[in-house]
Amino acid sequence: MMKISNLYPIIAAMALVACKSSTSAQAEKSEPKQPNIIYILADDMGYGDLSCYGQTKFKTPNIDRLAQEGIRFTNHYSGSTVCAPSRGSLMTGKHTGHAFSRGNKGVPGNKGDFPLIASEITIAEVLKSAGYVTGMFGKWGLGYPGSEGAPNNQGFDEFFGYLNQALAHNYYPYHLWHNSEKIILEGNAGQDQNQYAPELIHKKAMEFLEENKDQPFFMYYPSIIPHAELFAPETYLAKYRGKLLPEKEYAGKDEGKGYKTGGYGSQTECHAAFAAMINLLDDQVGEIVAKVKEMGIAENTIIIFSSDNGPHAEGGADPDFFNSSGGLRGIKRDLYEGGVRVPMIVSWPGTIEAGCETDHISAFWDVLPTIAALAKQETPEAIDGISFLPELLGKEQPTHNHLYWEFYERGGRQALRKGNWKAVRLNVHTDYDRTPIELYKLDEDLTESDNVAEQYPEVAAEMLELMKECHSPSENYRFETE
Repeated sequence: MMKISNLYPIIAAMALVACKSSTSAQAEKSEPKQPNIIYILADDMGYGDLSCYGQTKFKTPNIDRLAQEGIRFTNHYSGSTVCAPSRGSLMTGKHTGHAFSRGNKGVPGNKGDFPLIASEITIAEVLKSAGYVTGMFGKWGLGYPGSEGAPNNQGFDEFFGYLNQALAHNYYPYHLWHNSEKIILEGNAGQDQNQYAPELIHKKAMEFLEENKDQPFFMYYPSIIPHAELFAPETYLAKYRGKLLPEKEYAGKDEGKGYKTGGYGSQTECHAAFAAMINLLDDQVGEIVAKVKEMGIAENTIIIFSSDNGPHAEGGADPDFFNSSGGLRGIKRDLYEGGVRVPMIVSWPGTIEAGCETDHISAFWDVLPTIAALAKQETPEAIDGISFLPELLGKEQPTHNHLYWEFYERGGRQALRKGNWKAVRLNVHTDYDRTPIELYKLDEDLTESDNVAEQYPEVAAEMLELMKECHSPSENYRFETE
């Protein structure tokens, strides 16, 4: 029997006609000239980790309500299958065959993450040129302190959170950053755990909303939840204790090298902690939505919710127990659907018809041109994205010929989707020119179980050529046999 989460694309296809026709009246209304934009990004949340996408072990009522008030995408894809390149794709509108950031690469000397360069144009820079106030609250991962890639050098007026993505593994860190100032968290000194970073970051984000309610703003809210380590405040953890059995335990770093500097802490209640963390994130999303409504700016504010890649199995996480991939094949670091297909919800009261679903095929590199269109700005040249604003407004939507990903870990991997065809290549480092291709028909085989490359050699050959065309050489990221 097909799992319920696998039925969502089918349901969405049926709902699409009603959605587009009912939205036409909405689209005739004049759009706000410069809507406020809030983009909320979960960290390693799988396609099946929300109850509105099929999760049954726990509920996400606030995010579900956001979907009920807006539109839910069933064919949306992350920029990559790990954090930094996915966020780089989001910020710059380029897929990983063209983007500057293509992997979780660090700078020699342990300075931090490999930084974006000045020539890259980010969403924040586009919006600053349109007169927006720009703020970012959460995990960056695209540049170390003082580098060109730091948020304040990439278009953000205000930043509070983690710069280094390895340090963002830890929920009770020794420090966070406010712009270029290191904020020491004295309540987390030594082995103390008194200042839960997602709560501190959320407080700053809420202050940003209040301070900028009277002018156009962009708030980028990349939470670290539910990435490992699996830590949640006791008030949340207690709600799930003993309810998600059999429990799973994880022995991690509780002292010494790696403790609070990237290593995951131990957890005896992994299932309860995971559900508790998503419960907390769901509450935070609810508070953001409530704040926007309270300030009287809901109809001039578009809210987007998504995740940076598929679910992880680190630090005690258990994606099989929660069916976090929603029945799709693979998890984080895979280029199968479970590693790159992610939830996306968009709400814009009074402009987007409530309760819509769409099977439009889109990806992170589409977000920049969409936001540029919202702000009435020119789209930067040489990007890979296509604005999905027409889809939000019920208008004729241009489509991609294909989507492309490449990944440099685990032997090197490539993937490409064209229509309902999906191609994957593994072990690309072994022989870039001759590594065999896997081919799947997603309309018949959503779990990518049946490799039909031998039955459709012409399609496989076409997909292979497209993969090679999508890959441009990079000085910093190379397949070993190029």
